[in-house]
Order: sequence, then C-alpha cells, then structure tokens
Amino acid sequence: MAIKIFIDQGHNPSGTFNSGAEGNGLQESEINYQVGIELRDLLNNDPRFEARVSRPEPTTVLGTNNTTSLRERVRLANEWPANYFISIHCNSNPNPDINGTEVYIYQLGTQSQWLGEQVLNGITQTVGTKDNGIRVNQSLYVLRRTNMPSILVELGYLTNTSDAQKLRDNQSGFAYGIFLGIMRYFGFA
Repeated sequence: MAIKIFIDQGHNPSGTFNSGAEGNGLQESEINYQVGIELRDLLNNDPRFEARVSRPEPTTVLGTNNTTSLRERVRLANEWPANYFISIHCNSNPNPDINGTEVYIYQLGTQSQWLGEQVLNGITQTVGTKDNGIRVNQSLYVLRRTNMPSILVELGYLTNTSDAQKLRDNQSGFAYGIFLGIMRYFGFA
C-alpha cells in the first residue's frame, strides 16, 4: 500500500487574497506552487508513494478568505486521508540579511520532528541554504488541525538576495531536497 503524502502549496495565486510574501521580484505562491508540483511528480514516480497537491493548477484558489483557505487545505488532507502533510512556503523579513531554511512542527519528539529534520537536511544539502533548524509553532492552523504528522517548510527568504536567487533558479533542487528528506525518513535512501 502506497504511503500517501499531501503537499500543500501555501497561499493562493498572486492577484487573489492570501497570495503570500514577495521579494526580489518573486511571488511566494508561484514558487510554492512549482516546488509542490515537482515534489508531487518525484513522489508519484516511485510506486511506494502516492502524492496529491492542494493546488493542482497555477490558478487554483482555495477558500474565499484566509480562514476558509486554511480549512480547505486541512480538509483535503484529512478526508483523503493522507499519511503525511507537507506545507510549502517561502519566508520574508524586513532585514534583507536574514536567510535560510527552517521547518515548523507542532510538537517536539514526534514523527513530524523526525521527518522535518530529514527534509531540512535534504534541502540545505541540495541547494546550500543555511540550516535554521526545527521550530515549534502551535499557532499554525495546518499543523494544529491535520490528523497526520505534518510539517511546514519555509524554503528560504524571498527578501534575501542569495536565497531569492536559489528560489528563482533552483526550484527543482528544493523539490528534490524535500524528496530526499522523505526518502531518508523512510529509510529508502
């Protein structure tokens, strides 16, 4: 039986509500979308996995406001039901020097933490972003309301020129880094 992984590409397309961060000419929702599609394809090319995305098309809009958008993402994962939930995001900061990749989880000492550590290592090794570690955030709706181990990956900072270049030019590297982390988590790599 395939391991079911739900990939949530955070935010909605630019020009709609909740379209995410911007920086250095990049739109968060567009990078999240593309990395999610590439990750889905990597997983679905391995018969041990079945992957679905929250935004199958670049124009897919979930919900009618921030609350219903988050609720819809969680509903799709819970009703499938997925075995794991991975939400993909990009970060921003008023200080352009802040950079790196971090993974948010609901609680330490869980499958989410162990998956998160492998995914974080996979990304930083593949694309060379700084490892900002695993961070607990119990206020994040998608981590709080999903019924399976869940992580929220902040790929890098759109507001940092070095991270932004990687996010623009190496989206497949980010997808592969997450894929590598998943493979290591399951002992397949």
